[in-house]
Amino acid sequence: MTDSGKRNILVLGLDEWNRGQLESIRGASNYRFHSLLDYDELVNPSHYPVARLLEKARDQLREFPGEVNGIIGHWDFPTSTLLPFLNAEFGLHGASIPAVMRCEHKYLSRRHQQIVAPHVVPRFQVINPFQPPGWSELDLRPPFWIKPVKAFSSYLGFRIRNQRDFEHALEASRIGIGLIGEPFNYLLGKAGLEDETGIVDGFHCIAEEIISGHQCTLEGYVHRGTPHVYGVVDSFRGPNHSSFERYEYPSTLPRRVQERMIQVAGRFLEAIGYDNAPFNMEFFHDRRRDLIHLLEVNPRISKSHCPLFQMVTGASHHEVAVEVSQGIQPAYPQNGGGYRRAAKFMLRRYTGDATVAHAPHAEEIAEIEALIPGVRIHLHVRPGMRLSQLPSQDQDSYSYEVAILFVGADSRRALFNKAARARDLLDIRYTEADPETRPGLPLSVQTATRHHPDPSTAT
Repeated sequence: MTDSGKRNILVLGLDEWNRGQLESIRGASNYRFHSLLDYDELVNPSHYPVARLLEKARDQLREFPGEVNGIIGHWDFPTSTLLPFLNAEFGLHGASIPAVMRCEHKYLSRRHQQIVAPHVVPRFQVINPFQPPGWSELDLRPPFWIKPVKAFSSYLGFRIRNQRDFEHALEASRIGIGLIGEPFNYLLGKAGLEDETGIVDGFHCIAEEIISGHQCTLEGYVHRGTPHVYGVVDSFRGPNHSSFERYEYPSTLPRRVQERMIQVAGRFLEAIGYDNAPFNMEFFHDRRRDLIHLLEVNPRISKSHCPLFQMVTGASHHEVAVEVSQGIQPAYPQNGGGYRRAAKFMLRRYTGDATVAHAPHAEEIAEIEALIPGVRIHLHVRPGMRLSQLPSQDQDSYSYEVAILFVGADSRRALFNKAARARDLLDIRYTEADPETRPGLPLSVQTATRHHPDPSTAT
């Protein structure tokens, strides 16, 4: 096939790392991958001007010198929420706007889940942080989670153990919720779901009963009304029981448990009208009681899992997104990777803000990767950097993620041994934060946009 005969796939916020993942897919030589909107304005901006981003994307699509065969995205907000609008406007394959919003809006998603599979849904309650109920008026009793109806990477997510935690979470939410809530409301207002959402917009939070057990994520897609799950990835939290520490593929859950989760996923996706797009769903399995619970639904592939699939199957699951975006039934996965198992390890600092005293440079990282086959390193910090300078959208409320290790091996023991060796060789060291660092606000809000939005102007 000549270069002029290649199919054009536009990728929202394409960066070099994910370009490499895309080029690993089978048949990659048949495609040309183009960035639609810039990485920095979608992934690490100081704010999200979604109306301007939509118009800019429209202009790029209208002016594109060739046929657009598909649009894909692997980032969370605003990418995942902009995508259905663009697909609808330009007549491309993808999930409908209402179906995507029924995944993105946590309260709306819970309501639909409650209809089709009430046994997997924890108790939940909507909370307006600007007009909150009193502690004694809550329907839920601690411990429980509270988070915005739209957020990602655990942004403004808090585990509530007592009234002090609750008031702390409300204060932080009032300060930081507008960063995502305001632009989310703009798009929500165009989705035509007022009868379903009512007054519960992006300036609201949802409180949920704690669910626990073995956590995992189903990766799948829906093609012409039929859902398919092609992989299950395990998730493990760190010592604070809140921050993610690693993901492992393939899952160690019994197949019968996975099948129960797959059945729930299919019922939910059919109920909300989700079709012609990838998805991932997070579940918990309580082994003692043999119960499953659904945590959340995302209308996209998980970018965190791409290298894991590549290491085990031989190709990133970007392959699924690319093919479904063209209306093609994926033939994924196929065996062809170099390892039986793969994991993503998130290296974190749990003890608060600090200055990075030492971190390896690019040449040293390359040496470590060459020394330990099957290890790839993403370093987020540099010497002299304060951890509070890390993009808040990529951090949770209780730790700082300073590096990522992707590791491939033939056993779990080998995964852990490789990760431990790489962690030691990275040798990231800190000096303590200066005493004037403001305490009291969660880490994820320390660098958030500090404005108090007026809920009356939300849309």
